[in-house]
Amino acid sequence: MPLSLPIGREANDLLSRDGFALLLAMMLDQQVPMEKAFTSPYQLALRLGHEPAAEEVAGMDPEALAAVFAARPALHRFPKAMAARAQELARIVVTRYGGDATAIWATAASGAELKARLAELPGFGPSKAQITIALLGKQLGIRPAGWREAAGPFGADGSRASVADITDEASLEAVRSFKRQAKAGKAAASDR
Repeated sequence: MPLSLPIGREANDLLSRDGFALLLAMMLDQQVPMEKAFTSPYQLALRLGHEPAAEEVAGMDPEALAAVFAARPALHRFPKAMAARAQELARIVVTRYGGDATAIWATAASGAELKARLAELPGFGPSKAQITIALLGKQLGIRPAGWREAAGPFGADGSRASVADITDEASLEAVRSFKRQAKAGKAAASDR
């Protein structure tokens, strides 16, 4: 099952076939629009002239990687920090999973184990781990036992709470609307 996010076909194809690119996109999905985060792995591949494996990113000179992230337009709002985080992510994939990011979910015995593995990655807290599980389950058909429970509210059928629920422009707007409403609710609650 390929992803069908409202980004270019090439970017969707890369994220669908390359677990490291998908993790990188999820990691980058903070303080930038979703479209930026999920096209950045493809842009990184274009800048390098090939799709980088985790081993390559792990072994790159940190300053060289930061320069690639910072080249205009930058791959993230904070290119140097995110380049360092990407390198840390790559090193974990190499040392714990033999360079195969898909092993993180392919060898997880349960949704709970997958959630624990994802939550240990740089840039992945509990919510991002849950969103990643929901994305894997809903859009890529990767569903270890208990995946919906591990995904929490993001795993619910029919939800419009995260990137796991985005398949086109209409669903993107529905998720953005949900987030605006949630933010407004938090602001109203804090004013009380």
